[in-house]
Amino acid sequence: MEQLLALEMIRVTEAAAIASARLMGRGEQDEADHAAVEAMRRTMDEIEFAGRIVIGEGERDEAPMLFIGEEVGLHGDDQPEVDIAVDPLEGTNLVATGQTNAITVLAASEKGGLLHAPDTYLEKLCVGPVVAGAVDIRVPAGENVARIAEALRRKPNDITIIILDRPRHADLIAEVRAAGARIKLISDGDLSAAISCAVQGTGVHAVMGIGGAPEGVLTAAALRCLGGEIQARFRFRSEEERERALRMGAGADEDHVFTTEELASGDNLVFAATGVTDGDLLHGVHFFGGGARTHSLIMAYQTGQVRFVDTVHMFDRAKPPAVRL
Repeated sequence: MEQLLALEMIRVTEAAAIASARLMGRGEQDEADHAAVEAMRRTMDEIEFAGRIVIGEGERDEAPMLFIGEEVGLHGDDQPEVDIAVDPLEGTNLVATGQTNAITVLAASEKGGLLHAPDTYLEKLCVGPVVAGAVDIRVPAGENVARIAEALRRKPNDITIIILDRPRHADLIAEVRAAGARIKLISDGDLSAAISCAVQGTGVHAVMGIGGAPEGVLTAAALRCLGGEIQARFRFRSEEERERALRMGAGADEDHVFTTEELASGDNLVFAATGVTDGDLLHGVHFFGGGARTHSLIMAYQTGQVRFVDTVHMFDRAKPPAVRL
């Protein structure tokens, strides 16, 4: 099943990336997101599997497609049942303003392999494989900076932490700075940042702070494939969110620390992402006469495979463009 998912899911993220990239810099974040959603949904229905959206664009009454519980794929006899988590466009504002690190994302697993996370917040701590097991989200951020530095055999001022640039993170930023670490503040895209911290050579060593819970599950799928770690705790904004978490079976205890394996427990786990705009990890979509080029990451947990895929898409069948290295 993993081989099927790995080969097919990348088609889905590529289609979404190409569709949304056409709106880069247009200042139309909603339109870019809608283009990604439509392309992703259309491509999923070409795949022979019995898919179900467990993390998507919201409830049925809030989203016309890719809503939680929606069935996707060519449902036929003996087709594998697959749970799917999607972020059709992580970084809608990044695309609208032509900034870096916008991606399209999908994670898939056998039924029950992904936590049904509500649309609320998680406090997150993400690290790569070398640091996995050395940190604890329950201790002060300064102590985790010291633990990260020790695990990497560096000094704290050689460590770079990514934090979303939000007012809610003022105290966290002050504490990390006091510990001596460097900080890269980002406007959007903590999922892309979390993947980067598990890949050597990106210059990112950890991600800290509060962000979306659905993105946390996608992050867990990626980090599990890469051998990294995410620790997370719910941070509800209202009683309605707390009650929704209970209804979805995710629990509502803000003291409970979710592990990577709790968020993405599947045995047949696949993660796919395609760059929309150029970023630290992936190149964005590059258009040329008669076609486009995409750069994607596809990972499979069980087989231990991590692929970077460079694809040329030819739109002009009558006069195919020349393919360049």
